[in-house]
Amino acid sequence: MIVFRDPSEVPADFGPSVVAIGKFDGVHSGHRAVLDRARVDAATGGARVVAVTFDRNPLALLRPELCPPNLIGVHQKIQLLAETGIDATLVLRFDEALAGLTPREFVEHVLVEALGVRTVLVGSDFRFGRGGQGDPTMLAELGREFGFDVDVVADVRAHAAGRRVSSTWIRELLAEGDVETAAKLLGRAPSVWGEVVHGLKRGRELGYPTANLSSECEGFIPADGVYAGWLIDEGSTDGLRPGIRFPAAISVGTNPTFDDVASRQVEAYVLDETDLDLYGHRVEVQFTARIRSTVAFEGVDALVAQIDADVAEVRRILG
Repeated sequence: MIVFRDPSEVPADFGPSVVAIGKFDGVHSGHRAVLDRARVDAATGGARVVAVTFDRNPLALLRPELCPPNLIGVHQKIQLLAETGIDATLVLRFDEALAGLTPREFVEHVLVEALGVRTVLVGSDFRFGRGGQGDPTMLAELGREFGFDVDVVADVRAHAAGRRVSSTWIRELLAEGDVETAAKLLGRAPSVWGEVVHGLKRGRELGYPTANLSSECEGFIPADGVYAGWLIDEGSTDGLRPGIRFPAAISVGTNPTFDDVASRQVEAYVLDETDLDLYGHRVEVQFTARIRSTVAFEGVDALVAQIDADVAEVRRILG
């Protein structure tokens, strides 16, 4: 998949294209339905499939007090979009200049001139242009003027729950620690991504050395607790060291037994690995199932006994 960071980077002969526009926060099942439709629309006619998205939630600039935490960061978003099989992603920097474009200017500059758009796919709640003036109806009017079609894709709904699949719902589930239901809506395991950094080394002292993720990691961290999951070592940027997937017991929280961790952290113990050196590596930590909530133990012996039980449960869950 090709990644463009500005419309000016798109080659002049790039089009025609079928474009899906959205925040794509989480690249969940609803987003994938839009992208799947785009791929079907582009199956004939030699068009490329392009996702147009943003480097941040527009609310981070327009109404920061209303902006929810992101489910994924830009790195994760690009990776997940690439896995859908689309041809390119245009990641627009959402700044004052972009926010100030009128709906017509956005369509003309981004969709028509840069991408040679043939069809645009959006959700029913799509808004664009200065002050959110544009909606699917206006987009269709501009499409008739500039010669492209507009396809409004219906929501993907979980009928038993009576809700549409949305980033908001997934955030609610993760905040409760319900990673299994969140995974069903995402179509994949929820995860965080970042660099492994040095911690207090307490896990090593207890016989369970952990890989500690930087506080700057990308992704929505689920509720405090202990989880079964996977650690994926991303591999080296030069491709000489391939990515490796390890089963892991994952802890999220502030370590209340010792009460000396200032902020929430994600740390993963790779099963049966005591000499694994991941410092400085970029890794993804995937959450498969929540085992228990975080509690304070009376002494190290009680803590180690519980960790023993946690690891046994993780091993059972992951098979």
